[in-house]
Amino acid sequence: MTTSPTSAEPVETVRLRVNGVTHETQVPPRRLLSDALRHDLGLTGTHVGCEHGVCGACTILVDGQPMRSCLMFAVSAQDYELTTVEGLTRPDGSLGPVQQAFKDCHGLQCGFCTPGFLTTITAGIAENPDPDRAEALDMISGNLCRCTGYQNIVASVLRAAEIQREDAQDEEGQNR
Repeated sequence: MTTSPTSAEPVETVRLRVNGVTHETQVPPRRLLSDALRHDLGLTGTHVGCEHGVCGACTILVDGQPMRSCLMFAVSAQDYELTTVEGLTRPDGSLGPVQQAFKDCHGLQCGFCTPGFLTTITAGIAENPDPDRAEALDMISGNLCRCTGYQNIVASVLRAAEIQREDAQDEEGQNR
């Protein structure tokens, strides 16, 4: 542990693997992962709404599992694979399945909560690739939205699962 040149606050060097890229940065030991992503790495897609783990806007994937980044210290995230909303695009840079579904189904309004929904739904569909409406509602139950009324978000979950199944069929056909 060293101290920051501009203050006496101690800092630690951490290596964070985010969206397939390893970043090395110096952070105070109590820096929240959400703050490190936004302020130290410039990944501002992760939004911070409540800073108490309640709203879900800051949800990222930690080794594929949804995690509130406002509840995790950056130093604790070392040795994990982190995926933010910026990492949900396809390899060619086009929209990923969940992002495309949100576009198709008008699943966002103001967009503030959207990154948390996108990461949460990505993990949910990985676990349950064919959810019904009740399962879609359960999948998003930990995320809050103040604008949409959730109907289009639920439709987006179902559409995203459909897109992923179509992608899997296309990939299967190409591998034959």
